[in-house]
Parts: sequence; C-alpha cells; structure tokens
Amino acid sequence: MTRVPVVVGTGPLAFDDVLAVARDGAPVTLAPEARAAIDASRRVVEALAGAETPAYGISTGFGALATRHIPTEQRAQLQRSLVRSHAAGSGPEVEREVTRGLMLLRLSTLATGRTGIRLETAQLLADLLSHGITPVVHEYGSLGCSGDLAPLSHCALALMGEGSVRDAVGELMPAAAALSGAGLAPVRLAEKEGLALINGTDGMLGMLVLAILDLRRLLRTADVAAAMSVEGQLGTDRVFAPELQAIRPHPGQASSAANLVRLLADSGVVASHRGPDCNRVQDAYSLRCSPQVHGAARDTVEHAATVAGRELSAAVDNPVVLLDEDLAAGGRVESNGNFHGAPVGYVLDFLAIVAADVASMSERRTDRFLDRARNHGLPPFLADDPGVDSGHMIAQYTQAAVVSELKRLAVPASVDSIPSSAMQEDHVSMGWSAARKLRRSIDGLTRVVAVEVLTATRALDLRAPLEPSPATGAVVRRLREAGIEGPGPDRHLSPEIEVAVDLVSSGAVLAAAEDVIGELA
Repeated sequence: MTRVPVVVGTGPLAFDDVLAVARDGAPVTLAPEARAAIDASRRVVEALAGAETPAYGISTGFGALATRHIPTEQRAQLQRSLVRSHAAGSGPEVEREVTRGLMLLRLSTLATGRTGIRLETAQLLADLLSHGITPVVHEYGSLGCSGDLAPLSHCALALMGEGSVRDAVGELMPAAAALSGAGLAPVRLAEKEGLALINGTDGMLGMLVLAILDLRRLLRTADVAAAMSVEGQLGTDRVFAPELQAIRPHPGQASSAANLVRLLADSGVVASHRGPDCNRVQDAYSLRCSPQVHGAARDTVEHAATVAGRELSAAVDNPVVLLDEDLAAGGRVESNGNFHGAPVGYVLDFLAIVAADVASMSERRTDRFLDRARNHGLPPFLADDPGVDSGHMIAQYTQAAVVSELKRLAVPASVDSIPSSAMQEDHVSMGWSAARKLRRSIDGLTRVVAVEVLTATRALDLRAPLEPSPATGAVVRRLREAGIEGPGPDRHLSPEIEVAVDLVSSGAVLAAAEDVIGELA
C-alpha cells in the first residue's frame, strides 16, 4: 500500500502527522514554501560567514567555548566536530517511533527558514524518513536544554554517513551502507548546519505528542473498564447523571460521566438492583468518583495538548535566523533561549502523575471484585473452587506491582537540574528524562486497565443469568473471541493478561464498546 506523504513546511504539523510518520512509517516531503524559506535563511548565514565580525554558531565555538573565533578554513571541521562530539549517547537503543518523531520535528523547524540550513541537508533528512532509515539513538545523553543534543547528534551523524542506523526492515548497519543502498549521498556540513541539526527539543516533543494520543485512547478505555466494574459490583449509575456533573463544571468530568451513562445503558445487571428494595446508599469512591478522576486526567491531557500544539508551531534553534518579510531582503541572526525544555518537561511530568492516579483507581476497583466482603455475592477472588483455586488473586498483585512502579515514575524529572558546559548551561529541564519515564508510565497504565477489564469480564459472567449492557457485553465477547476463556478452574493466567493488554493497547476493547453505542467522548 502506498502511504500518503506528510508535507512539511505548510504550517504547524498536526498530531496525526506526527503519528503517521513516527509510528506508521509515512514518507515526508518538503513544501515549496519551505524550500524558499530555507534558501533565504541560508543566504543570511553565508553573508555572516563571510563577515569579519564573529557570529555565534557560525564562526565561533559552542557553549562555554563560544569566545573562540574560528578561522574560515576550519569552520566545516567545526560543524563535523560538533556532531561527532555531541553524539555521545549511551544505554539501550530508543524505539524507532521516538527517533522518527524527533527527526520529523527537527525537519519541521528546518522548514521554517529559521536555522540557516542548506536545502540539500534538509532534503537528506526528509529522504532518511521516507526510506525508513532510522539512526541509532540511545536512552541517555539529553538534559533537555540546548535541546535534545545527544539524540539529535546521532541523527545528524547519519546524515554525514557516520554511525549506525537501522534500515526499513530493522537491520542494523553502518549509516554509509544504508545511504548507499537507498541511492543517497552523505552531506558535508557547512557553517551553522551542525548546530541547526541538533539544537531542538524535538525528542521530548515527539514523545509528548505520542503520549497524548495514547492517553486519549486509554482514558476512554478506562471509562469502559470503570463501567464494567460498576456494573459487576452492583453499583449505581445514578451518580453519573449530567445534572450532578453540571454543578462542578469540569469538561473532562462531564465527558467521562456521560460515557459511563452510555456504557451502562440497558444493563440487566444494573436494572436488577435499581428498585426500592436496594439498600445500597453510596458506592465506594473508586466506583462513584471515576468521572472526577478520569475527568481531571482528561483535562490535564488537553492542557498538555495545548502546550504541544504551541511547540509544533515553534522553531527551536540557537542562534535563530530572523528573515525580513521580503525574503530577498535578507535578515539577521540572534541568540535566544527558546531551546529550554521547561514547557514540555512540565507537562510530561503532569501526565506521569495522571497515569499513576488513574491506574491506582483502576487497581482499587479490581481489588473490590476479589474480596468476598465487598463484592456483593461473588466468590472469593472470583475463583471456581476457592481454596483449591485462587482465581484472579495474583492478577491483582501484578496490578499492585505496576501501580507502585507508576507512583515512583510520577516523581517529576523537571524539578532536577545538573549544571553543564562549565556552568554556561547552568539550568536544564531534564525533559527527555520526563518523556522516557512517561512512556513507561503509559505502558504500565495499559497493563493495569487490562487486568481490570479481564477481571470485570469474569465477574460479569458470574452474574449470569443477569445480562450486562449491550456495550459491556460486547467487550466481554471480544475477550472471549480473543481466546480468553470464561470462569472455571485455575489455568495459566499470564497469557490471558497479555492478550488483554494487547486488546487495550490496540484499541480493540474501546472499539468493541464503540461499535455498539458510537464513539465515546
């Protein structure tokens, strides 16, 4: 199947553009207006390169070495040396989608005409993305200030035909061999280009965009899981009524509550205890307050999306080229501090808190299913023969272990700062670290919600002959179709948990419910 290219340089990239290139492997192309802006900014840099007055990043050293004026004959070497020395990452290789995301976002900044890059260099970065050539980037190396220097340097190194990359099928090879195999030639960096390629917050921003998209899906899935738990534990749906949400008008809370109302509509289980004989006054907080917690999480995600949207409109580099309105008239180069990752680092940390708290509530709902004193007539641990069988006892242990890890990951990275570069860079954001731990948090939240869905599915089966709602019943059927058996004697549980994780991660659980009642808010 031919994938539609993402066009870079017609305006800010959309979240879906980042997803298409980073995760789905879409090719990219530079817009004509981007090419014109790149050429115009290059003329400004070349004029400064020929001037006697030193210009940072063009004819000087970098960071604490910026006071040295570099002779003309050494300036190309200056750029190559910058990239080689800054490609100092260490540790495990980061995921392909992370590297592709940061490459795309660096290209987006280059396309604004603010960096002074040459067109041929920007084009080669686009070509690497289109050919599926992915430089090897390592876990450690970025402090999130002066941009994601080490990760971006490993990508710049590949443009020079150096370092290691993976080809379109994932084979590890030298960059020179991959370029040759794709019919591409490495570039010889000119003035300012090394700096232009590495001085951005692109890695942390790419991970933020992917995290937002994942969390939007996961929080709707958490509503599905909560509805199944409310239903399976004979809870009431009256607390989710819109008039109750309106008196505390948080938009996320209203959306989550509306989802729960729709998910529980026409439930035989809920209807069975709705009459005057019901002695349930108030459900536990983990059931009753689901919209308040899920809603606050949603609102935090949307705040993060606002920040990400601003960043997608930004051009992050230092120094930056400021072009005149008439591109042919030239422009100037100015130093700035826009490379600091604080705006992105803060919201990455906020989202790790969100993931931990939503998972914590999910684990509490699951635990209630397993306690005979609180599960309203279900067998202990949902076991077939309690005592002989343990049912879902240890599935909750797994949840608890993940939730404990998520609480540790919720400790913010952005409050830390270790001065670097001989105290020139004396305050840094640690935004890359915040992004890396958020990815682990999202994986953990996925696993916790999956165990809740798995456990609630068994509980709803045990409520037979009472019928679940059409929406939650569809989720139960989806799990059964995936090979997860119904209640019975103990069996190897880990494979069933992994199937549930895949169903949550892929969106299949959410889709099963939405296929019945339409798209959730």
